[in-house]
Amino acid sequence: MVKPEIIEKNPINIVELKEELKAIKKRDEELTFRAGKTEDYLNDFSRLSKKEATELVDKLKALDIARLKDEFIHKIIDLMPRTVPELKVILQGYSLTINNENLKKIMDVVTVYHPKKK
Repeated sequence: MVKPEIIEKNPINIVELKEELKAIKKRDEELTFRAGKTEDYLNDFSRLSKKEATELVDKLKALDIARLKDEFIHKIIDLMPRTVPELKVILQGYSLTINNENLKKIMDVVTVYHPKKK
C-alpha cells in the first residue's frame, strides 16, 4: 500500500482553495462528489477576488504584529470580520493575545476589502 509523505504544510484561505479547485476541475474535467460540494460552498462564501486576497495577506503581514502567523491571517480573510469584537471572537479559538491597538490596525486593513453592500 502506498503511504503518501507530507512534504510541507501551508495554510491557505478560501480564495486560494477555490483557485486550486478550478485547476483540478480543468485538469480532470469534473470534480469528485466531495470536491463538488466544496466548490458549491466556496462559491457561496468566497467574498474576495484572488488579487484582493493576495493584497490583503501582504498588507496584514506588513503590519508586522509579532504573534500574527499565516494561519491566523488566512482565518481572518476567510471570515472577514467587520468589527474589533468579531475579530476577537475569531482569534479566541487560538492561544493568541493581541492588544487592542493591534486589533484596530488589523481591522483598519480588513475593512478596506469588505465588499460593498448593495
